[in-house]
Amino acid sequence: MAPLLFVPNKTLAPPILHARHRFAPRPPSAAAFLRRFFPTRPPAAKADLLRLIADQGRGLETQSAPSRLADIISCIDALAAVSPGADTVSDAAKLSGTWRLLWTTEQEQLFIVRNAPFFRTAAGDVLQVIDVASGALNNVITFPPSGAFVVNGDIEVQPPQRVNFRFTRAALRGNNWEVPFPPFGKGWFDTVYLDDDIRVAKDIRRDYLVVERAPYSWDV
Repeated sequence: MAPLLFVPNKTLAPPILHARHRFAPRPPSAAAFLRRFFPTRPPAAKADLLRLIADQGRGLETQSAPSRLADIISCIDALAAVSPGADTVSDAAKLSGTWRLLWTTEQEQLFIVRNAPFFRTAAGDVLQVIDVASGALNNVITFPPSGAFVVNGDIEVQPPQRVNFRFTRAALRGNNWEVPFPPFGKGWFDTVYLDDDIRVAKDIRRDYLVVERAPYSWDV
């Protein structure tokens, strides 16, 4: 490999030592300066939405409260209007992850959550695990300490907001056992709002989903 600097073969005078110079840090850009003193605030509708769903038992209570449902949907529409048509699915790192259910109108999930006590158990975290790079979607209802109902599926991202999915496998799992079920369902959901904390989606059946980024990762 050629040297980076060619030095002729002759006697050189001893180098003159200079004090080490410290380079001043590059001044921040105007945008970074403004963000520092005027940080972006989350839309007011986000706080309103989280407040409205906080006491709704992940959606169970909303089933018999049409006025609360209308208020929640109004907040979701307001969030979607903050950046209408914004690309919420192309950033794989932001869309991917383990998302924990806060609230939904999906009847199947709510049915399992409500009726779990009849099977002498209780529903724990309800999760949606998305891996864009692998094209995978997994819906998980946990039954602590070791049970789970898991539905596996494939996804295809369709910017700006749509994710197409097809379920391929379902199983009720325990510690050392598994009961398979036939896979069912295909469709799509639109992520109408996404930030670092929550994701809000609306699907092909006009069901709504509000999830938060879980503080852990689910290993399917």
